[in-house]
Amino acid sequence: LSAYFCFLMTALGVTAGAHRLWSHRSYKAKLPLRIFLAAANSMAFQNDIYEWSRDHRVHHKYSETDADPHNARRGFFFSHIGWLFVRKHRDVIEKGRKLDFTDLLDDPVVRFQRKYYKSSVVLMCFVIPTFVPWYVWGESLWNAYFLASILRYTISLNVTWLVNSAAHMYGNRPYDKYINPRQNTFVTLGAIGEGFHNYHHTFPFDYSASELGLKFNPTTWFIDFMFWLGLVTDRKQAPKEMIQARKERTGDGSA
Repeated sequence: LSAYFCFLMTALGVTAGAHRLWSHRSYKAKLPLRIFLAAANSMAFQNDIYEWSRDHRVHHKYSETDADPHNARRGFFFSHIGWLFVRKHRDVIEKGRKLDFTDLLDDPVVRFQRKYYKSSVVLMCFVIPTFVPWYVWGESLWNAYFLASILRYTISLNVTWLVNSAAHMYGNRPYDKYINPRQNTFVTLGAIGEGFHNYHHTFPFDYSASELGLKFNPTTWFIDFMFWLGLVTDRKQAPKEMIQARKERTGDGSA
């Protein structure tokens, strides 16, 4: 349970934090929530918020081209993990420089996390998940470290990478059949709501990254709960009419 709680916190740091809040500005979050999401993002250990959001914006702007940091047209392995093993294609750097990221560094929470990123990663990703089970209920340090820290970190990394790989290759395209990103149920379950990828690339401004309703999207549930608490404002949504019109115009007819 402790490991799974850490996994959920890790995931929210990426999905609700670096992705939907800072990369896409699909909603606004007050300071206490931004601090929590920054701490959760450090637990994720997937580069600091600025770098993560920068790469993600370039990915959306130049998706499936040489300027895409994890271009899925280069194969599953490259888009999943291989892109981290090699130098970025020159187009990623050159075209990425043309985008404006000043809004990210205007946020003091982003600046603080970036400045103390290494220390925050050691604390949030490794020390706390190991120390708390050992100190609070007497778990062995060995079990706490390898389950709540290392295993949880490994799974969370691969689940995130599946959004870049599997969700760009396998699934249907009910919103836009002319782009690679797909709806992938398996990725949705693992990445707590990020597998509705054809929708997300069609309507990247939507805070839910999926059509609202009874769909499985824990990240959206979290953001909605924070809205109820008064910590979230200005949730952006694609109107139903716009969604239906896009389905009829460019969808593959699967939904």
